[in-house]
Amino acid sequence: MLAVALGACGYGSRAETGGVAKVQPRGERTGGLDEVRLGYFANVTHATALVGDREGFFQKELGGTKVTAQVFGAGPSAVEALNAGSVDIAWLGPSPAVNGYTKAGGRNLRIISGSASGGVSLVAHPDRVSGPDDLRGKRIATPQLGNTQDVALLHHLAEKGLRVDPDSGEGEATVLRIDNKETPAFFRRGDIDAAWVPEPTASQLTAQGGRVLLDERDLWEDGRHVITTMVVSQRFLARHPEAVEAVLRGSVKANAWIGSHPEEARASLNTALERQGGKALPPEVLDPAFENIEVLDDPLAATLARQAEHAERAGLLEKPDLRGIYDLRLLNKVLAERGARKVSAAGLDTG
Repeated sequence: MLAVALGACGYGSRAETGGVAKVQPRGERTGGLDEVRLGYFANVTHATALVGDREGFFQKELGGTKVTAQVFGAGPSAVEALNAGSVDIAWLGPSPAVNGYTKAGGRNLRIISGSASGGVSLVAHPDRVSGPDDLRGKRIATPQLGNTQDVALLHHLAEKGLRVDPDSGEGEATVLRIDNKETPAFFRRGDIDAAWVPEPTASQLTAQGGRVLLDERDLWEDGRHVITTMVVSQRFLARHPEAVEAVLRGSVKANAWIGSHPEEARASLNTALERQGGKALPPEVLDPAFENIEVLDDPLAATLARQAEHAERAGLLEKPDLRGIYDLRLLNKVLAERGARKVSAAGLDTG
Protein backbone atom coordinates (compact mmCIF):
# COMPACT_ATOMS: atom_id res chain seq x y z
CA MET A 1 0.00 0.00 0.00
CA LEU A 2 2.83 2.38 0.79
CA ALA A 3 4.34 1.92 -2.66
CA VAL A 4 1.03 2.71 -4.31
CA ALA A 5 0.46 5.71 -2.07
CA LEU A 6 3.85 7.22 -2.80
CA GLY A 7 3.52 6.69 -6.52
CA ALA A 8 0.09 8.30 -6.57
CA CYS A 9 1.48 11.51 -5.10
CA GLY A 10 3.57 12.25 -8.14
CA TYR A 11 6.87 12.37 -6.29
CA GLY A 12 10.00 12.05 -8.35
CA SER A 13 11.78 15.36 -8.17
CA ARG A 14 14.18 15.89 -11.04
CA ALA A 15 17.71 15.38 -9.84
CA GLU A 16 20.15 18.25 -10.07
CA THR A 17 23.84 17.87 -10.76
CA GLY A 18 26.07 18.39 -7.75
CA GLY A 19 29.63 19.65 -8.04
CA VAL A 20 30.49 21.40 -4.78
CA ALA A 21 33.49 19.30 -3.77
CA LYS A 22 36.81 21.02 -3.07
CA VAL A 23 38.91 17.97 -4.00
CA GLN A 24 39.48 16.76 -7.54
CA PRO A 25 40.13 13.16 -8.67
CA ARG A 26 43.79 12.23 -8.34
CA GLY A 27 45.79 9.02 -8.46
CA GLU A 28 44.72 5.50 -9.32
CA ARG A 29 41.10 4.70 -9.97
CA THR A 30 39.45 2.56 -7.30
CA GLY A 31 38.59 -0.81 -8.75
CA GLY A 32 39.16 0.61 -12.23
CA LEU A 33 36.00 2.71 -12.01
CA ASP A 34 35.72 6.04 -13.81
CA GLU A 35 33.12 7.43 -11.40
CA VAL A 36 30.89 6.75 -8.41
CA ARG A 37 27.50 8.44 -8.49
CA LEU A 38 26.03 9.63 -5.20
CA GLY A 39 22.52 10.82 -4.39
CA TYR A 40 21.37 12.92 -1.42
CA PHE A 41 19.03 15.74 -0.36
CA ALA A 42 19.83 19.41 0.25
CA ASN A 43 18.75 18.91 3.85
CA VAL A 44 20.42 19.34 7.24
CA THR A 45 19.65 15.70 8.07
CA HIS A 46 21.90 14.74 5.12
CA ALA A 47 24.91 16.50 6.64
CA THR A 48 27.16 13.46 6.19
CA ALA A 49 26.64 13.47 2.43
CA LEU A 50 26.67 17.24 1.96
CA VAL A 51 29.76 17.88 4.07
CA GLY A 52 31.47 14.68 2.96
CA ASP A 53 31.07 15.67 -0.68
CA ARG A 54 31.98 19.33 -0.27
CA GLU A 55 35.05 18.69 1.90
CA GLY A 56 36.25 15.94 -0.40
CA PHE A 57 36.13 13.04 2.07
CA PHE A 58 34.64 10.70 -0.53
CA GLN A 59 36.87 11.91 -3.33
CA LYS A 60 40.06 11.49 -1.29
CA GLU A 61 39.20 7.86 -0.59
CA LEU A 62 38.31 7.13 -4.22
CA GLY A 63 41.52 8.58 -5.65
CA GLY A 64 41.25 8.87 -9.44
CA THR A 65 37.65 7.67 -9.52
CA LYS A 66 35.50 10.77 -9.92
CA VAL A 67 32.66 11.50 -7.49
CA THR A 68 29.51 12.89 -9.07
CA ALA A 69 26.37 13.78 -7.15
CA GLN A 70 22.68 14.30 -7.75
CA VAL A 71 20.41 16.18 -5.39
CA PHE A 72 16.90 14.81 -4.92
CA GLY A 73 13.82 16.31 -3.33
CA ALA A 74 12.19 13.05 -2.28
CA GLY A 75 13.15 9.54 -1.24
CA PRO A 76 11.05 7.73 -3.85
CA SER A 77 12.83 9.51 -6.71
CA ALA A 78 16.21 8.60 -5.24
CA VAL A 79 15.12 4.95 -5.02
CA GLU A 80 13.96 5.10 -8.63
CA ALA A 81 17.37 6.42 -9.66
CA LEU A 82 19.08 3.66 -7.69
CA ASN A 83 16.86 1.05 -9.34
CA ALA A 84 17.53 2.50 -12.78
CA GLY A 85 21.28 2.46 -12.25
CA SER A 86 21.75 6.21 -12.54
CA VAL A 87 22.86 6.43 -8.89
CA ASP A 88 25.13 3.95 -7.11
CA ILE A 89 24.96 5.05 -3.47
CA ALA A 90 22.34 7.26 -1.85
CA TRP A 91 21.27 8.72 1.48
CA LEU A 92 17.59 8.10 2.30
CA GLY A 93 15.11 8.27 5.11
CA PRO A 94 14.17 4.89 6.64
CA SER A 95 10.66 4.79 5.16
CA PRO A 96 11.75 5.20 1.50
CA ALA A 97 14.49 2.62 2.10
CA VAL A 98 12.01 0.11 3.55
CA ASN A 99 9.43 0.82 0.88
CA GLY A 100 11.94 0.55 -1.94
CA TYR A 101 13.32 -2.69 -0.58
CA THR A 102 9.95 -4.37 -0.05
CA LYS A 103 8.53 -3.15 -3.35
CA ALA A 104 11.48 -4.78 -5.17
CA GLY A 105 11.14 -8.01 -3.21
CA GLY A 106 14.43 -7.36 -1.44
CA ARG A 107 16.45 -7.38 -4.65
CA ASN A 108 17.43 -3.76 -5.24
CA LEU A 109 19.26 -2.15 -2.31
CA ARG A 110 21.09 -2.71 0.94
CA ILE A 111 21.53 -0.35 3.87
CA ILE A 112 25.26 -0.16 4.48
CA SER A 113 25.58 2.52 7.17
CA GLY A 114 23.81 4.98 9.37
CA SER A 115 24.12 8.71 8.82
CA ALA A 116 21.95 10.78 11.16
CA SER A 117 19.63 10.58 14.15
CA GLY A 118 17.12 13.10 15.45
CA GLY A 119 16.31 16.37 13.75
CA VAL A 120 12.51 15.97 13.71
CA SER A 121 9.95 17.99 15.68
CA LEU A 122 6.24 18.71 15.96
CA VAL A 123 5.98 22.51 15.74
CA ALA A 124 2.72 24.42 16.18
CA HIS A 125 1.16 27.87 16.38
CA PRO A 126 1.18 28.44 20.18
CA ASP A 127 -2.20 30.17 20.10
CA ARG A 128 -3.83 27.26 18.26
CA VAL A 129 -2.33 24.11 19.75
CA SER A 130 -1.60 23.82 23.45
CA GLY A 131 0.44 20.61 23.38
CA PRO A 132 1.08 17.27 21.64
CA ASP A 133 -2.23 15.92 22.96
CA ASP A 134 -4.24 18.86 21.57
CA LEU A 135 -4.43 17.67 17.95
CA ARG A 136 -8.10 16.83 17.50
CA GLY A 137 -9.52 18.88 14.64
CA LYS A 138 -6.13 20.39 13.82
CA ARG A 139 -4.46 20.64 10.40
CA ILE A 140 -0.99 19.15 10.57
CA ALA A 141 1.57 19.06 7.77
CA THR A 142 4.06 16.33 6.93
CA PRO A 143 6.49 16.33 3.97
CA GLN A 144 5.06 13.40 1.96
CA LEU A 145 2.45 10.69 2.10
CA GLY A 146 4.15 7.67 3.64
CA ASN A 147 7.49 9.35 4.33
CA THR A 148 9.26 8.92 7.68
CA GLN A 149 7.63 11.93 9.35
CA ASP A 150 4.21 11.06 7.93
CA VAL A 151 4.45 7.59 9.46
CA ALA A 152 5.55 9.05 12.80
CA LEU A 153 2.63 11.50 12.91
CA LEU A 154 0.03 8.90 11.94
CA HIS A 155 1.38 6.59 14.62
CA HIS A 156 1.29 9.41 17.19
CA LEU A 157 -2.29 10.29 16.30
CA ALA A 158 -3.33 6.64 16.61
CA GLU A 159 -1.61 6.45 20.00
CA LYS A 160 -3.73 9.43 21.09
CA GLY A 161 -6.90 7.69 19.91
CA LEU A 162 -7.46 9.90 16.86
CA ARG A 163 -8.66 8.12 13.72
CA VAL A 164 -7.22 9.35 10.41
CA ASP A 165 -7.47 7.72 6.99
CA PRO A 166 -3.81 7.14 6.03
CA ASP A 167 -4.32 7.77 2.31
CA SER A 168 -6.52 10.87 2.34
CA GLY A 169 -5.27 12.28 5.64
CA GLU A 170 -8.88 13.03 6.63
CA GLY A 171 -10.31 12.19 10.02
CA GLU A 172 -10.40 13.45 13.58
CA ALA A 173 -7.30 15.44 12.65
CA THR A 174 -6.29 16.43 9.13
CA VAL A 175 -2.88 15.46 7.78
CA LEU A 176 -1.73 17.60 4.87
CA ARG A 177 1.22 16.43 2.77
CA ILE A 178 3.21 19.55 1.87
CA ASP A 179 6.72 19.87 0.45
CA ASN A 180 9.18 21.04 3.10
CA LYS A 181 10.06 24.09 1.00
CA GLU A 182 6.42 25.21 1.02
CA THR A 183 5.58 24.45 4.66
CA PRO A 184 6.91 27.74 6.14
CA ALA A 185 4.63 29.73 3.80
CA PHE A 186 1.60 27.61 4.77
CA PHE A 187 2.52 28.09 8.42
CA ARG A 188 3.01 31.84 8.07
CA ARG A 189 -0.41 32.24 6.38
CA GLY A 190 -2.11 30.17 9.04
CA ASP A 191 -3.18 27.49 6.56
CA ILE A 192 -1.87 24.80 8.91
CA ASP A 193 -1.92 24.59 12.70
CA ALA A 194 1.17 22.45 13.13
CA ALA A 195 3.77 20.40 11.26
CA TRP A 196 5.75 17.23 11.96
CA VAL A 197 8.90 18.03 9.99
CA PRO A 198 12.67 17.49 9.79
CA GLU A 199 15.42 20.07 9.99
CA PRO A 200 15.83 22.74 8.84
CA THR A 201 12.05 23.15 8.33
CA ALA A 202 11.35 22.72 12.05
CA SER A 203 13.73 25.54 12.94
CA GLN A 204 12.31 27.71 10.16
CA LEU A 205 8.89 27.37 11.77
CA THR A 206 10.17 28.20 15.24
CA ALA A 207 11.89 31.27 13.78
CA GLN A 208 8.42 32.34 12.58
CA GLY A 209 7.03 32.10 16.10
CA GLY A 210 6.16 28.42 16.21
CA ARG A 211 6.62 26.39 19.38
CA VAL A 212 8.15 22.93 19.55
CA LEU A 213 5.50 20.69 21.11
CA LEU A 214 7.44 17.48 20.71
CA ASP A 215 10.99 16.55 19.81
CA GLU A 216 10.76 13.08 18.29
CA ARG A 217 13.92 12.07 20.13
CA ASP A 218 11.83 12.08 23.32
CA LEU A 219 9.77 9.18 21.97
CA TRP A 220 12.74 6.86 21.54
CA GLU A 221 14.90 4.95 23.97
CA ASP A 222 18.21 6.74 24.53
CA GLY A 223 16.83 9.63 22.45
CA ARG A 224 18.04 8.09 19.22
CA HIS A 225 16.11 7.16 16.09
CA VAL A 226 17.32 6.78 12.52
CA ILE A 227 16.42 9.67 10.24
CA THR A 228 18.95 9.13 7.41
CA THR A 229 20.52 5.90 6.16
CA MET A 230 23.15 5.16 3.54
CA VAL A 231 22.09 2.66 0.88
CA VAL A 232 23.74 1.06 -2.14
CA SER A 233 22.52 -0.74 -5.21
CA GLN A 234 22.96 -4.47 -4.68
CA ARG A 235 24.40 -4.78 -8.18
CA PHE A 236 26.96 -2.05 -7.53
CA LEU A 237 27.89 -3.59 -4.16
CA ALA A 238 28.47 -6.99 -5.76
CA ARG A 239 30.53 -5.61 -8.64
CA HIS A 240 32.47 -2.83 -6.91
CA PRO A 241 32.98 -3.58 -3.20
CA GLU A 242 36.28 -1.65 -3.18
CA ALA A 243 34.49 1.53 -4.24
CA VAL A 244 31.72 1.01 -1.68
CA GLU A 245 34.31 0.51 1.04
CA ALA A 246 36.08 3.70 -0.05
CA VAL A 247 32.87 5.72 0.19
CA LEU A 248 32.19 4.19 3.60
CA ARG A 249 35.66 5.24 4.77
CA GLY A 250 34.84 8.74 3.56
CA SER A 251 31.51 8.68 5.40
CA VAL A 252 33.07 7.55 8.68
CA LYS A 253 35.79 10.20 8.38
CA ALA A 254 33.23 12.89 7.50
CA ASN A 255 31.14 12.04 10.56
CA ALA A 256 34.22 12.13 12.78
CA TRP A 257 35.24 15.51 11.33
CA ILE A 258 31.76 16.96 11.80
CA GLY A 259 31.83 15.85 15.43
CA SER A 260 35.29 17.28 16.13
CA HIS A 261 34.96 20.48 14.05
CA PRO A 262 31.37 21.62 14.63
CA GLU A 263 31.86 25.26 13.66
CA GLU A 264 33.69 24.46 10.43
CA ALA A 265 31.22 21.68 9.66
CA ARG A 266 28.27 24.00 10.17
CA ALA A 267 29.75 26.57 7.78
CA SER A 268 30.57 23.86 5.23
CA LEU A 269 27.04 22.47 5.49
CA ASN A 270 25.51 25.90 4.91
CA THR A 271 27.72 26.50 1.89
CA ALA A 272 26.71 23.13 0.46
CA LEU A 273 23.04 23.89 1.13
CA GLU A 274 23.38 27.21 -0.69
CA ARG A 275 25.10 25.59 -3.67
CA GLN A 276 22.77 22.60 -3.84
CA GLY A 277 19.50 24.07 -2.59
CA GLY A 278 19.87 27.63 -3.82
CA LYS A 279 19.76 29.40 -0.47
CA ALA A 280 21.89 29.54 2.67
CA LEU A 281 20.19 29.37 6.06
CA PRO A 282 20.27 32.33 8.47
CA PRO A 283 21.91 31.71 11.86
CA GLU A 284 18.58 31.60 13.72
CA VAL A 285 17.63 28.60 11.58
CA LEU A 286 20.98 26.92 10.89
CA ASP A 287 22.25 26.89 14.49
CA PRO A 288 19.34 25.06 16.14
CA ALA A 289 18.86 22.79 13.11
CA PHE A 290 22.51 21.73 13.29
CA GLU A 291 22.32 21.18 17.04
CA ASN A 292 19.20 19.02 16.69
CA ILE A 293 20.86 16.30 14.60
CA GLU A 294 23.51 13.75 15.45
CA VAL A 295 25.66 12.34 12.68
CA LEU A 296 26.65 8.74 13.33
CA ASP A 297 27.79 5.53 11.69
CA ASP A 298 25.40 3.24 13.58
CA PRO A 299 22.31 2.60 11.41
CA LEU A 300 20.16 2.17 14.54
CA ALA A 301 18.59 -0.84 12.87
CA ALA A 302 16.20 -1.63 15.71
CA THR A 303 14.55 1.77 15.32
CA LEU A 304 14.10 1.24 11.57
CA ALA A 305 12.29 -2.03 12.34
CA ARG A 306 10.01 -0.21 14.76
CA GLN A 307 9.28 2.53 12.23
CA ALA A 308 8.27 -0.16 9.74
CA GLU A 309 5.91 -1.57 12.38
CA HIS A 310 4.42 1.90 12.84
CA ALA A 311 3.82 2.18 9.06
CA GLU A 312 2.11 -1.20 9.10
CA ARG A 313 -0.14 -0.24 12.01
CA ALA A 314 -1.00 3.04 10.29
CA GLY A 315 -2.21 1.13 7.23
CA LEU A 316 0.54 2.44 4.94
CA LEU A 317 2.51 -0.78 4.61
CA GLU A 318 1.73 -4.46 4.51
CA LYS A 319 3.80 -6.53 6.91
CA PRO A 320 7.32 -6.22 5.46
CA ASP A 321 10.00 -8.86 5.31
CA LEU A 322 13.13 -6.88 6.13
CA ARG A 323 15.54 -9.78 6.38
CA GLY A 324 18.63 -8.92 4.37
CA ILE A 325 17.96 -5.19 4.13
CA TYR A 326 21.28 -4.53 5.93
CA ASP A 327 24.81 -5.43 4.88
CA LEU A 328 27.16 -3.92 7.44
CA ARG A 329 30.21 -6.06 6.75
CA LEU A 330 32.19 -3.35 4.98
CA LEU A 331 31.20 -0.70 7.51
CA ASN A 332 32.28 -2.91 10.40
CA LYS A 333 35.56 -3.59 8.60
CA VAL A 334 36.16 0.16 8.31
CA LEU A 335 35.20 0.72 11.95
CA ALA A 336 37.48 -2.09 13.13
CA GLU A 337 40.40 -0.54 11.26
CA ARG A 338 39.78 2.66 13.22
CA GLY A 339 39.49 0.80 16.52
CA ALA A 340 35.79 1.62 16.77
CA ARG A 341 33.00 -0.62 18.03
CA LYS A 342 31.10 -2.70 15.50
CA VAL A 343 27.45 -1.87 14.86
CA SER A 344 24.46 -4.19 14.75
CA ALA A 345 21.89 -4.96 12.07
CA ALA A 346 19.40 -6.11 14.74
CA GLY A 347 19.05 -9.47 12.97
CA LEU A 348 18.11 -7.87 9.64
CA ASP A 349 21.38 -8.48 7.83
CA THR A 350 22.27 -10.80 5.01
CA GLY A 351 23.46 -13.47 7.43
